[in-house]
Amino acid sequence: MSTVEEQLDRAAVADAVKRVVIAESRLSLSPADITEDEPLVGDLLRVNSLGFVGMLVRIEDELDVVLPDDLFVGRSFRTVADLVDVVRSGAVVSR
Repeated sequence: MSTVEEQLDRAAVADAVKRVVIAESRLSLSPADITEDEPLVGDLLRVNSLGFVGMLVRIEDELDVVLPDDLFVGRSFRTVADLVDVVRSGAVVSR
């Protein structure tokens, strides 16, 4: 197994994360409509704590990765970029 950073570029991970946060926020937008500095909880996106857990499962499925539980300890997620960064730094490709 190798990390996502070695397998996928930032643009691919960001696109997947944006699709998932758009779906969670129940919006009809394309990933290009969301910037990485967009707050996860703000005027546009509305991700709550229960939705966050579901998003992680969808991101794992979308990218075919495993996100270890300890990856999230002590971290806060304020923007789309925060989520992209943690996925790229700690996810493990499950193929």
